[in-house]
Amino acid sequence: MKLRVLVIIPAHNEAESIEGVLRDILHELKSVDILVVNDCSTDETVEKIQKFDKNIKILNNPFNLGYALSIQTGIKYAARHDYDFVIQMDADGQHLALEAKKLLDACVEKKADIVIGSRFKKNTGYKSPFFRRFGTKLFEGMIRIFTGKTIKDPLTGFQCLNRRTIDYYAIPGNYPEYPDAGLLIEMLMKKYKIVEVPVKMKQREAGVSMHAGFIQPIKYMITQLYTCVIIFIKFIGRTK
Repeated sequence: MKLRVLVIIPAHNEAESIEGVLRDILHELKSVDILVVNDCSTDETVEKIQKFDKNIKILNNPFNLGYALSIQTGIKYAARHDYDFVIQMDADGQHLALEAKKLLDACVEKKADIVIGSRFKKNTGYKSPFFRRFGTKLFEGMIRIFTGKTIKDPLTGFQCLNRRTIDYYAIPGNYPEYPDAGLLIEMLMKKYKIVEVPVKMKQREAGVSMHAGFIQPIKYMITQLYTCVIIFIKFIGRTK
């Protein structure tokens, strides 16, 4: 039986890079469907997609929902349309379709619920900003302390999800604003199987990261720390 795979791409003002991302996916992952969740782009993101390939599905958010809710919108679409797997990719060109195939293969072969595309499981030469490197090490340590598991790249959105995870994430309230370390802790505690696969990624070449600037990374770190601790306390409370 042919597996039904949906690639979800949240996009906000990614007109400079979206066409290259779509071309890469169609070249390397010929049997997948593509869904772009347009998060109220004010540039030519939608026009570029429509001009490139009118068969690519676009969902337009009614107002700016942000990264996480845009991803969950795509996941809800996948659950409603009976997809077996979801691959999450960014619209900025950092995630490569050839590497995405590794995630899908691992999800199928290892019967994993979540497969993470890791920049740091092996040395790939990827360079990230200071706050990102610091956060990666901090949350890697928290995940190890809380769950006993090691995840080298807990902050990446480059993931493949199976149907069990799709159905769980599609439920309102189950996908937080920052779906990173805290969510991984929760899923590990709920006994979901998470596998990490080393991948190569490109640096962002255009557009602006949602973690750009000085205030946003600090807000992100504080929110993640709070989320990780609360999830751990709630889980321990339920098991006593």
